Order: sequence, then structure tokens, then C-alpha cells
Amino acid sequence: MNPITLYHSILGKKIIMAVTGSFMLLFLLLHVGGNLKVFLPDPQPGMADINVYARFLRTMGEPLLPYGFALWGVRIILIVSVLLHITCAIQLAHRNARARPVKYKHAAYRETSYPARWMLISGLLMLCYIILHLAQFTFGWINPAAFNTPDVFGDLSRAFHRPFYIVIYLGAMGLLGLHLFHGAWSLFQTLGLDNPDRNRGLRLLAMVISIGLPATFALVPLSFAVGALGPAIPEATSAAMTGGN
Repeated sequence: MNPITLYHSILGKKIIMAVTGSFMLLFLLLHVGGNLKVFLPDPQPGMADINVYARFLRTMGEPLLPYGFALWGVRIILIVSVLLHITCAIQLAHRNARARPVKYKHAAYRETSYPARWMLISGLLMLCYIILHLAQFTFGWINPAAFNTPDVFGDLSRAFHRPFYIVIYLGAMGLLGLHLFHGAWSLFQTLGLDNPDRNRGLRLLAMVISIGLPATFALVPLSFAVGALGPAIPEATSAAMTGGN
């Protein structure tokens, strides 16, 4: 079966969703590991560890690769994965709707769960959050005057001392958990990893991922909010934590 025929098949779309979902899950695991660097001590006075990490992401591959090239390569792969994942999800939902043009008078959901029925909606809401997240922490469009590219710690501090952003972030983490609960299990099934002998363990793993990953992400805004990572850093002093360009 050639790639085009595979893409247009239901199985092909499910495989694409599983593969792109695997890549996005791997990215989330690496991303949350990077976020946890806000809790590490400064390697040098006035140099936040997460800023050192952020600088490494932009300089990795140098001098063989130009500044930021590897990071943007990962970003492009991630963007393509997200778009393919959402496109296939919408197409599968449309096919399901066409296969049942007359809605049931009383829908009885006995073989599915709430996360499964809300996968498309939670996914689209997560896309809205990703756009907001990139606009705020990657491109600095939300508050350009306070945005400082090298000072990730300062940007996080200023954002997460504001209740508005904390509520949005925690709400997005709830959606992420909802999406991962069904998505991780579907990924195991589509890739043929499920088996009666190990399904219980895989379901437990899916639950651990869907709870543990969002909860770990949520530690960062909550820690800033309660003052565990210090008071909000004023814009004028943000450069003190950059660790250089």
C-alpha cells in the first residue's frame, strides 16, 4: 500500500495519529523535564538554571549548525505533527458522522468513556492553548514590554504571579490529562502493543501519564503563585537572571 492510499484509509489515519501522538508525548516528557529546572539552584550567582537550559536549546549543534537551527527543526516537526494529528482526527470524526447520518434519539454511551467522546473537543481547545503559549513564551506577543528571550525564569515569574494566566494554564493541564487518558491507551492499541496479558499494565501506564504529566507541569505555576520561587521579578531587573545571550 503506497503512502497516499494509506493516508486516505481509516487505518492509515489512525496510524498517523498514533505516530504523531507518540512524538508529541515524547516532546511533553522532555518539555516537562526542562520546566523542572526552575527548581534547581543557580549554577552561578544571578544565572537561573532554566535560562542556561534555554540557551543550550538555541545553541545546540553549533558551530556545525546555525544558532537556533536545531531548535526550529524540532519546532517544525512538532507543528507538522500537531497539524497532521488534528487533521486526521477531524477527518475520522467526519467519516463517523457520515456513516450515521441520522442521529440516535437517545444516545447510549456504553462502550466508551467521557475522555473518548471529548477527544476532538479537548484536542481543539489544546490547540488554542498551544497558540497562546507560543505567543506568550516563545514570541513575546502577549506582553512585548515584559518579554525577555534569554530570561525564561523572569518571563515565567511575571506570568505566573497573575491569577489570569494561572487559571488558563491549570485549565489547559486539565484538558491535557483528559486527552492523554484516552489518547495514550488508543496509541498502545493502534501500534499493536495491547495484549490481554499486559492490558492492565498498559491502562495503568496510560493513567499514570494522564495524571502525572499534567500535575508535574502544574507544579511550576503553582510554585510561582505561592511564592515558593520568589516574588515576581520586575521588568527592570530581569536581565540579571539571563546568563547571557
